[in-house]
Amino acid sequence: QVQLVESGGGLVQAGGSLRLSCAASGRTFSSYTMGWFRQAPGKEREFVATFLWSSGNTYYADSVKGRFTISRDNAKNTVYLQMTSLKPEDTAAYYCAARYRSSSGYYTSRGYDYWGQGTQVTVSS
Repeated sequence: QVQLVESGGGLVQAGGSLRLSCAASGRTFSSYTMGWFRQAPGKEREFVATFLWSSGNTYYADSVKGRFTISRDNAKNTVYLQMTSLKPEDTAAYYCAARYRSSSGYYTSRGYDYWGQGTQVTVSS
């Protein structure tokens, strides 16, 4: 099992930047596909970005492509989401997710087994 703890959320003006962090417990962090999802009030949870464990490939939702960057530091058991050029529509609770030794379904919630508690990002106009 792995436990995930997000941090770095907050209030930022449109056009600003934030970096989210997700710290994972355990000794096999490099074997997990790590993803970021977000959920705005009244909306379904949606895929934001993922970092696949085996290939190291990264994928992004179209809505954040070119503005957000996912990265990981396996030595620190941490995955990051660098968010730039933030828009009011990026306002949501952001969740870190993990799945052990699997890359299937990386763009859906069902593709992950472990979730953090979430961190709120609010972008003001």
